[in-house]
Amino acid sequence: MAASSSLARCVVSPAGKHSASVIFLHGSGDTGPGIKSWIREILKKDLTFSHIKVIFPTAPARPYTPMMGGISNVWFDRYKISIDSPEHLDSINSMCQVLTDLIKEETASGIALNRILLGGFSMGGAMAMHLAYRYHRDVAGVFALSSFLNENSIVYQDLKATQQSLPDLFQCHGQADELVFHQWGERTCSRLKGLGVTSSFHSFPNLFHELSLQELEELRSWILKKLPEVTANMQ
Repeated sequence: MAASSSLARCVVSPAGKHSASVIFLHGSGDTGPGIKSWIREILKKDLTFSHIKVIFPTAPARPYTPMMGGISNVWFDRYKISIDSPEHLDSINSMCQVLTDLIKEETASGIALNRILLGGFSMGGAMAMHLAYRYHRDVAGVFALSSFLNENSIVYQDLKATQQSLPDLFQCHGQADELVFHQWGERTCSRLKGLGVTSSFHSFPNLFHELSLQELEELRSWILKKLPEVTANMQ
């Protein structure tokens, strides 16, 4: 199914001068406004920064195999939700091209690739890893919350052939996650580390397939570390 080249999105604008961007991808069945509201509910405020624009795009609606072909807002199709399943590469690859257009919008506005972070929750985190490690290795970093890559992922195959420096990865995962198992996230981190990715993996006891306050606070600190405010001396 061909996706629209223009994604609906909602934005949290920076309080001051815009010098960096975060593209935050929602999980399956959600929307950009949905995850923005979820984060606001947890933090009691938006995920906002003085200099960083946060973009929450919405995946196009498409038939989704794990829902028996029902229509859902998903970044790509899956044969099943399992680390042992083959990837649905046609849908992954087409969405990488659509999201590349969104990245190009930011670079066209004057934001360098190394001032852009890609990440997301669940399926959104997997999508971000495909996007960054296959197509945009010059971004500032990648974050993946409650996410995994399939065991035979093309991401691993592509990284075996590269000598290029790679974006850092920030992963978080609940130990009580019963949809995307904690060990799937650990396995993904281990595989990527073995292929040259500098990664950090943060485990959260008693956390299910959800976001938490501590997780979002740690993510916010990491974002600021990767995208510091530009001072006059840095320009």
